[in-house]
Amino acid sequence: MATETVAKPKTSARVHVQRFGTFLSGMIMPNIGAFIAWGLITALFIEKGWIPVPALGGFGTNAAGAPNVGLVGPMITYLLPLLIGYTGGKMVYDVRGGVVGAIGTMGVIVGAGIPMFIGAMIMGPLGGWTMKHLDAIWHGKIRPGFEMLVNNFSAGIWGGLLALLGFYGISPLVQAFSTAAGNFVQFLVHNGLLPLTSIFIEPAKVLFLNNAINHGVLTPLGIQQSLDQGKSILFLLEANPGPGAGLLLAYIFFGRGAAKASAPGALIIQFLGGIHEIYFPYVLMRPLLILGTIAGGMTGIATLAITNSGLVAPAAPGSIFAVIAQTSRDSYFGVILSVILAATVSFLVSSLILRTTKHSDEDDLSAATSRMEEMKGKKSSVASTLTGAGSGGGVGVLTGPIKNIVFACDAGMGSSAMGASVLRNKIKAAGFPEVNVTNASIANLNDTYDVVVTHQDLTERAKPATSSAVHVSVDNFMNSPRYDEIVEMVERSNAEGTAAPAAGAATVAAPAATAAGTTAEAAAAPETVAAPSDILVPESVVLTGSASTRDAAIDEAGQLLLARGAVDEDYIRAMHEREESVSTYMGSFLAIPHGTNAAKDHIRKSAVSVVRYPEGIDWNGKQVKFVVGVAGVNNEHLHILSSIAKVFTNKAQVAQLEAATSVDEVLELFGKVNA
Repeated sequence: MATETVAKPKTSARVHVQRFGTFLSGMIMPNIGAFIAWGLITALFIEKGWIPVPALGGFGTNAAGAPNVGLVGPMITYLLPLLIGYTGGKMVYDVRGGVVGAIGTMGVIVGAGIPMFIGAMIMGPLGGWTMKHLDAIWHGKIRPGFEMLVNNFSAGIWGGLLALLGFYGISPLVQAFSTAAGNFVQFLVHNGLLPLTSIFIEPAKVLFLNNAINHGVLTPLGIQQSLDQGKSILFLLEANPGPGAGLLLAYIFFGRGAAKASAPGALIIQFLGGIHEIYFPYVLMRPLLILGTIAGGMTGIATLAITNSGLVAPAAPGSIFAVIAQTSRDSYFGVILSVILAATVSFLVSSLILRTTKHSDEDDLSAATSRMEEMKGKKSSVASTLTGAGSGGGVGVLTGPIKNIVFACDAGMGSSAMGASVLRNKIKAAGFPEVNVTNASIANLNDTYDVVVTHQDLTERAKPATSSAVHVSVDNFMNSPRYDEIVEMVERSNAEGTAAPAAGAATVAAPAATAAGTTAEAAAAPETVAAPSDILVPESVVLTGSASTRDAAIDEAGQLLLARGAVDEDYIRAMHEREESVSTYMGSFLAIPHGTNAAKDHIRKSAVSVVRYPEGIDWNGKQVKFVVGVAGVNNEHLHILSSIAKVFTNKAQVAQLEAATSVDEVLELFGKVNA
């Protein structure tokens, strides 16, 4: 029943490249709809399109004799790069970073005279990053009433300077790089060497290094080529679904065990859905099969080159439907033939390997899936199709209904209680109030749980004591998508669990009380815990905090608890120790710094402090606007954290907190803390 989960990835060179590729992809993928719109408009309305319209396609002249501008040129020159630049800046520094990034991007657009996608991917994040650090210089030093003036003018002035930098500095460099890269691609095409790129692209896909190549180089060059020639072969170097489809077909006919059984479903997801990562575990299970996908990729590229075929815009995801939708008007035969031949060659080579080598597919598919997720650095959204875990995000097949879930953290009193409260509410809302969701410290775990939920930094510590449980790693305690996966797992296991359990299935006992005295009943119903009426008082609420760093914010929240006489100085030091161990960032702009498990003796009475930072502060790379210091005696922290969780899982209430102009408004929203 135990399965491997993905813990925090190691910082190898491959991981750094993956992260870089993911960052590039993060700027491109949210805007794929705009790329598709441009591709469809181009395919339909240009002079060689299906429905040539001069005013839309940008050819010919209007009634006054002036050349038609059309939609195609302005969209590719201005709209798409600006969207990329804005998205890149927003990824670094929210909307403010996005605006400054877009201003800087305009400089490289005007300076280059060609579609400036690479320039946008430089200027967008650069604008967000530099604006973020400039704001930090004068944060907390602006006189009241002048905040808007300073913020608007600083963004405008710095954005203008970045536009000049883009025009005079970045634009010539990017243009030179684009020209050199384009010449290199043309050299490969003219010398018949382009198919050799599959030798690098196909292994890169399996290792999740393709985003850096695809979105960093191929897509920008392909767009430029498409603008000049009406189509580009570069869009299909990586996106062709043929090689993966051929490999999966080989498994359907010649595979064994679980791999053979899961291959048909994987083929549908890969070929029709365009999610290529579904076939990566099959390659990792038998690395020699990479030869099949390389041969298929080379065949597909050669076919495109011979037939002079290509797409007008990126096909994302790499579904056959997306490929056909973006195919140039004169390229349908070549594109379809390239997919068919790529699949055929991949099938033949892969089949030969499967038939001539001995291997146990059934035993290795789950392990290969885990290796694939480790290389990806996160759970695969489709890997459950291979492992039989449904939509559970890569968790294992349970031997019976899920009845006991524990959320574990270092101390068992802060993050875990908050996460358990959020998860418990979701499971209750799904109609399973009998499922017991408790929290505990890792030191007090035992092997009696069905599911163990931990922060990704703590998963490896939790495994030895709970080896028979399913482990789920999260990095966001308030609104992690893994919670929904757990709810689906509960629904599925309890539906399947109505039948008699399989022979030999272990009976899961109810979890024992933790050393801190947290019983399952107390965790399941925190509302019944009696709490004083002065846990949160007006003196402990600050609407505009003075701290500008994470550590200073912990001190500010801790000093408010100290001023109340709720804790002593050692508890504040323990709050910093806890933060160094595992971040108390919860999601929804919230952090809840609290002491370690050993610091409970330094709590004199239960109390909460709330400090708001309207501009936000950097909390280990996350933006935090609310720092809630927590100190709870005995089990009172369960009630406190449950109440806080209910506030911050409600987007409307979070917005009210952001807009609050008085302490009374904050106290009213946190009313249940004192209930």
